[in-house]
Amino acid sequence: MVLFDGVCVLCDSSVRWLLDADRQKRLSFAPLQGETAREVLRRHPDVTGDLSTVLYVRDFGGPAETIHQRSGAAAAILRDLGGRYRLLACFRLLPRPLRDAIYDWIAAHRYRWFGKLDACRLPEKGDELRFLL
Repeated sequence: MVLFDGVCVLCDSSVRWLLDADRQKRLSFAPLQGETAREVLRRHPDVTGDLSTVLYVRDFGGPAETIHQRSGAAAAILRDLGGRYRLLACFRLLPRPLRDAIYDWIAAHRYRWFGKLDACRLPEKGDELRFLL
């Protein structure tokens, strides 16, 4: 489960890219502004629900549910996509403080650089089952 800022154009574009890249349809998605994210955050009070981050929930709702945040989430998603995308996850070899500093810098400027949607976008036809509110 990928939890993302539903009104961020960069985040929305990233989700659309992930939908295409995830040929085995293993990933599901929900906006950080929705009830699914609220439920996850209730189960993990130590995790921030800040809209400037992406959260990747492995084993969503299961006994081994774990959450990856920020650059760690991006690396885990790419690793789980497998194939050639695992190579893109090599940035995880950089120290986490450096990765997260770069992530935070982009996140702080994303609305200015890429824009903001008026509301969370509805899933495209055929992808509805992969989205939760």
